[in-house]
Amino acid sequence: MTDRPISITMPDDGRTIRGLVADGAGPTIVWLGGFRSDMTGAKAEAVAAWGRRHSRKVVRFDYSGHGGSDGAFEDGRIGRWFAEAKAVVAAEAGPDFVVVGSSMGGWMALLLAHEHLDGLKGAVLVAPAPDFTDKLFYPALPPEARARVDAGEAIELPGEYGSPAYRLAADFFRDGARHNLLDAPIRLGVPIIILQGMADRSVPYTHAQRIVDRLVDDDVVLTLVKDGDHRLSRPEDIALILDAVSRVTEE
Repeated sequence: MTDRPISITMPDDGRTIRGLVADGAGPTIVWLGGFRSDMTGAKAEAVAAWGRRHSRKVVRFDYSGHGGSDGAFEDGRIGRWFAEAKAVVAAEAGPDFVVVGSSMGGWMALLLAHEHLDGLKGAVLVAPAPDFTDKLFYPALPPEARARVDAGEAIELPGEYGSPAYRLAADFFRDGARHNLLDAPIRLGVPIIILQGMADRSVPYTHAQRIVDRLVDDDVVLTLVKDGDHRLSRPEDIALILDAVSRVTEE
């Protein structure tokens, strides 16, 4: 079965957010991709294929400046991408849904859950990176890059995993800090499964442990993959992700 394309027009500037939907029964699975990734990555495709095999509805999309959606990457902000995720949920998630977020998508998933959206039944977080702009990314910048950000200037950074270099505006970091979650206890009211590689060089596993500490009242399961890297895209990693998706959707 071919996935159904979707297009959502954002009201602030008319940019189009594009996605794909595998129709099926609920609860709907909403895939939230990572920073500079797109909806055709290995994990997103695996979740969509799982949904088709099990007749589950799966929704995936590209943030603005990513994949097939409109916009320049440099115009991206955490708040802007979060607004897009909320628009996709409102348009396609239906009455019952779970969120599955990878890396930055884990931050998006937690932000969605933090708003206590009606119908949200649970979340799977894969190498989640909430607050990464402020707590992981900015501190790791070379001193000269931090000085440029502090002066309000854009910076250029080398790509990872063979991707090209990219630019970030200084406001990207300021906007990210406005959406921080880990400075206070978090109460979401839904079950959470976290999968985290211990060999992750982008998001250390101690970051996942901090998330667990902040989820003070929620049912949380943290699985550490000793030799897993940030992508968690090996067949055995994909199997763990799909098992977690199955468990959350059956809750």
